[in-house]
Amino acid sequence: MYKPKILIVEDDPAITNLLRTTLDTQEYQYHTAKNGAGALLEAVSYNADVIILDLGLPDMDGVDIIHKIRTWSSVPIIVVSARSEDADKVSALDAGADDYLTKPFSIDELLARLRVALRRSRSDETAPQGESVYHNGELSIDYAAGCAYLNGEELHLTPIEYKLLCVLAKNTGKVLTHNYILKEVWGSAWASDMPSLRVFMATLRKKIEKKPSSPQYIQTHIGIGYRMIRK
Repeated sequence: MYKPKILIVEDDPAITNLLRTTLDTQEYQYHTAKNGAGALLEAVSYNADVIILDLGLPDMDGVDIIHKIRTWSSVPIIVVSARSEDADKVSALDAGADDYLTKPFSIDELLARLRVALRRSRSDETAPQGESVYHNGELSIDYAAGCAYLNGEELHLTPIEYKLLCVLAKNTGKVLTHNYILKEVWGSAWASDMPSLRVFMATLRKKIEKKPSSPQYIQTHIGIGYRMIRK
């Protein structure tokens, strides 16, 4: 039976030991790194299924590590950080992180998010059956290639932004509730995921809307969710 491989990037020995003990109880394999240089080396050599990353490392900011890893890998990255400001979450998620937990965190919630990340890494559920290319006005999605375009130019989307766009696209014209989107994209509907959804929706709009303040593609239904408008 395959045991998932987790890379822990954390410089606090107490938290590292907590994470190691937790992963041992779940029979996960793991490697650890205490700084950015070690994290990048392990990310290349260990071939982890998921990376658990602290942002406050002694030699490099965690956001920079995310940027570097995203130049060659789409491995799920779960940030676990003491930084609780929205600006910090926006920076990490926009850089390509898949999830963000604030310290102190619940072990049960971390394990749940880890399971979700592992499921996402093993499957590609974003492409609607029977379709290979989606067209809506100036927006198009090549599901086979995993790319999206606006006016023929490729959009540089993070993995979560792309999945979010695909969920909206395959339900064009339908109002999707927050919980539905969270379950489709994150695999769960934790209340703490709502800020992440708002962050990713804002960054996605900046990339596909000419005027994000007056969106032409993604309509907000206050208190309910979002809808992809048919152009």
